[in-house]
Amino acid sequence: MRVQVDSQRCMGHGMCYALAPEVFSINEDTGFNEMGEFEITEEQRDGAARGVSACPEHAIALLQTEEASSR
Repeated sequence: MRVQVDSQRCMGHGMCYALAPEVFSINEDTGFNEMGEFEITEEQRDGAARGVSACPEHAIALLQTEEASSR
């Protein structure tokens, strides 16, 4: 599974990081989430889902990887 953070939508509220610091990270220079796509473990899935749900800008998406979707 992968997480995608959209740099065009993210406004840096940090709700995802507050709810799931084990999944999301904040860039110390900009104060915003690290943008782009990154892999997560199965153990991080619930935290990632909390971050997705909490984002007021709907800037975060959970993506199925081909390997996971073929199971």
